[in-house]
Amino acid sequence: MCSTFNRTVVVRGIEILRAFRPGSNWLGNGELAERTGLSPSTVSRLTQTLVLTGMLQYEQQRRAYCLAPPVLSFAHSMRTGSTVLGIAAPLMRELAERERINVGLAAPDKDEMVYLESIRYNRRVALRKVVSGQRVPMELTSLGRAYLSTLAIPKRRLLQASFERRSGANWRAVSLEINAAIRQVRAHGYCAASWQPEVVALATPLTTSEGVYVLNVSVSTEEPISRVERLLGPPLIALASGIRSSLARIPEP
Repeated sequence: MCSTFNRTVVVRGIEILRAFRPGSNWLGNGELAERTGLSPSTVSRLTQTLVLTGMLQYEQQRRAYCLAPPVLSFAHSMRTGSTVLGIAAPLMRELAERERINVGLAAPDKDEMVYLESIRYNRRVALRKVVSGQRVPMELTSLGRAYLSTLAIPKRRLLQASFERRSGANWRAVSLEINAAIRQVRAHGYCAASWQPEVVALATPLTTSEGVYVLNVSVSTEEPISRVERLLGPPLIALASGIRSSLARIPEP
């Protein structure tokens, strides 16, 4: 009983931390309750504990909280401790510089994908900037759809309610695109998507002992997706193969 209670408290505390996003740096208890679905009294207890443990800062004038500096150290520890990221980053940079394209590595978090590394080498000037830690929707992006291709049908269905809620009236079209992307991954090893204007991205899953990651390449272009696929599909698959080969050569502990 105590173990279940402690686990519930931890899960709820993490949901409080997850509620903070770029553009939502300061959140009050009411906003946190709305974003997490937790009761105001529960949120109040959790925020007090998170302040005491140094995970949140409270500003009396705003009557709101923000993430505290120690949270950043967790991200640094994750990045420096990831074998996959350590091997992938230099190979990603090499491909980005050679092809003058953007190359990214992401991992899933609930119904979103989180960039672990993003090397930007646009052929054209682009307004969109992508940095490590940035989140993108799973159902709309090549990253997310490539990840969905690795899941069994029951696990994909668990995510469907969230996708449908975000997509609204467009859900049927989005659902068809997801299914087409899954077929494309199985046939070619990657899928393509263009969810941002004049940006085409290709992504391929990368299953490792640390978990499932996704690699992507993207360009700002007005060219049709089919041409981008012919140009960037082979380098993307080669990059994934090179990372797998390097990982396989690492002695097991």
